[in-house]
Amino acid sequence: MTDDAAAADTFDVVVIGGGPPGEVAAQYAIQGSDRTAAIVESELLGGECSFWACIPSKAMLRPIEMLDAAKAVPGAAGAVTGALDVPAVLGRRDDFTHRHDDTSQVEWAEGTGIAVVRGHGRLAGERAVEVTASDGSTRTLHARHAVVVATGTSATVPDVPGLRAALPWTSRDVTNLHEVPRRVLVLGGGVVACEAITWLHGLGAEELTVVQRAPSLLAGLEPIAGELVEARFRAAGVTVCTEAGLASVERADARDTGTGRVHGGPVTATLADGRVVEVDEVLVAAGRTPRAADLGLDRVGVAPNDHGYLDTDDHLSVIGGGGWLYAVGDICGRALLTHMGKYQGRVAGDVIAARAEGRPTNGREHRDLADAVAVPSVVFSQPQVASVGRTEAAARAAGIDVEVLEHDLAGVAGASLLRDDYAGRAKLVVDRATDTLVGATFVGPEVAELVHAATIAVVGRVPLDLLWHAVPSFPTLSEIWLRLLEERR
Repeated sequence: MTDDAAAADTFDVVVIGGGPPGEVAAQYAIQGSDRTAAIVESELLGGECSFWACIPSKAMLRPIEMLDAAKAVPGAAGAVTGALDVPAVLGRRDDFTHRHDDTSQVEWAEGTGIAVVRGHGRLAGERAVEVTASDGSTRTLHARHAVVVATGTSATVPDVPGLRAALPWTSRDVTNLHEVPRRVLVLGGGVVACEAITWLHGLGAEELTVVQRAPSLLAGLEPIAGELVEARFRAAGVTVCTEAGLASVERADARDTGTGRVHGGPVTATLADGRVVEVDEVLVAAGRTPRAADLGLDRVGVAPNDHGYLDTDDHLSVIGGGGWLYAVGDICGRALLTHMGKYQGRVAGDVIAARAEGRPTNGREHRDLADAVAVPSVVFSQPQVASVGRTEAAARAAGIDVEVLEHDLAGVAGASLLRDDYAGRAKLVVDRATDTLVGATFVGPEVAELVHAATIAVVGRVPLDLLWHAVPSFPTLSEIWLRLLEERR
């Protein structure tokens, strides 16, 4: 290799994986400096979130939410005379995903000083990344300071007899559908499942069946979340099968042609209890698998943990990675959420920049320690579920002496003005010892915007007596904060 070629393949930071966490890590590691960065990406720059997850799903959910809200308000309801314009909804979604063209993402990266290298990246030694392009050619990139792994996760397809052969849909398929199936079986009851059920029903799917092993939907959240979402689903005609599983799946003429998948005819799904359901498509929303295979981890003496993720410290340095290897986003298993991956990217980028400049990295005041507890999330189902921090059960399991405050969201004026049929609940989990909030959950229409205030209270460890002086505007949903605080007086 010539000196010029070696220089061209040497950067201060090399990131494997071009989703939002990797993009942000690269940006924060070099911004305001003359440092250089490269992102290695084998698919589309922008990753799962931009093209197959957050963006297309929310683009489909928003029109459904707006139509539902209009129908729940007299005066507006009479003006709603037609059905949802499905082609227009899908067209708007495609506008947001740029029809799977990442040109604008590449322009952003290059304008920020980040080189985009197409191909599959794997570790080739200390601070070295081998890239295999689609034509089979290889090159090796070298990092002066850090390599960041940001490869994310992919949909898990369980080992159910006949399921893989039936070519089921995963999250990528259902967010990019072009025709709405009449009958769909959804395997799983988590966030992806509940959001997909919401938009499939809203776009016109007539028969929806949910098969979930856990006793409830959204089993990792407060029970009120699964209860209210399940009630809404059942009212909409969705068949919800909890504590249930699939025994087998059969489908004729399903095959991968090499240039595309032929899904074949109807699917016959047999549940573990013997019930038989015939549908047009099966959507698997049963968890995620870390993309840790073929990353060359063995070449640098690192191995995934028992769950397949890369263990990191709170600086996002990979444990056993020699101080130069980092992991952000889903691959580190801390919180499989885009906004948390971007947060981790900011933390890792700040740490890399500080270490490159010889600055200390010694605490939250320097923005270089990642919090793994104050994790906000929103499920954009109907109703929405917004939460942050620990559930009551998780707090008790952690040994925290908790006080629980709950209130009916429909009881505040702001909620009743939003829609005549408002139904929802709110719950706070309080640490008695410190009188601070450790968790909050809101369930109901348009609660997504409530969670940031709760996140600030959790992260800032704001005493409840001080929150008493944070006066909510009237009439808004935020008035629920006053009602919740009044529960303890």
